[in-house]
Amino acid sequence: MVIRLVPSRRHAIADDLRHQISSGHFQAGERLPSEAQLATRYTVSTATLRSALALLQGEGLVEKIHGSGNFVHRPLRKITYTGGVGAPATWPSFSAPLRMTARTTDIEAPSYLTALLNLPPRTPLTEVLFTTHEGKAPHSLAHIYVPHDLAPADAPTTPPLPEQMAVRLADLRPPLAEVQERISARLPTQEEATTLRISPSLAVLSVTRVSTDTSGRMVEAALFVLPGDRADALFTTRFVTHERSSKG
Repeated sequence: MVIRLVPSRRHAIADDLRHQISSGHFQAGERLPSEAQLATRYTVSTATLRSALALLQGEGLVEKIHGSGNFVHRPLRKITYTGGVGAPATWPSFSAPLRMTARTTDIEAPSYLTALLNLPPRTPLTEVLFTTHEGKAPHSLAHIYVPHDLAPADAPTTPPLPEQMAVRLADLRPPLAEVQERISARLPTQEEATTLRISPSLAVLSVTRVSTDTSGRMVEAALFVLPGDRADALFTTRFVTHERSSKG
């Protein structure tokens, strides 16, 4: 007895649209027909059509821009988060050149940060939100937190660049002692999905980095959000070998 599995309508629609994209019928950056038009074309409900599009959005093939429609996703450059490199103050390097914007805000540490960083409630912090872009498309997010007294005096009006923050941490007294990095895969929050213009079903690479000095004080916390379709992480461990000298 041979059992043939018939694909569901949403998978069949996704397969057809996927083929049209890969064959060039729909070009990168091109707007797809409206959801109502596609639903009529495939003789399905709008809910079923949206479910099919969600599959393609999760694969990074289609991007939904609220108020504008669904577009064939332009291939985004892959970036590599390089952790554990160089001195503790080294800023993570990204393999692809991207345009970066920054916004600085003075805040009181919210509860999730006080628990993560072992800080007293309402500790004054300076938050720098970095958003990277490739062309006009948002690419990744980074929230950087430093104690208010360690932030540059002009930070609220002139957000520091990552390299400037790294240099400032390298000059700390007492000096840096430890950097911990934790990486996990998770679904984006609604805010992250909206900002990055990704499907809520697309996993992101979440990197949490905490730097402390020799007194045990947290001097920097970094929370990176990297969409899974355009990022991976690389950690390199180098071993030092000692040659044994023999005496005759």
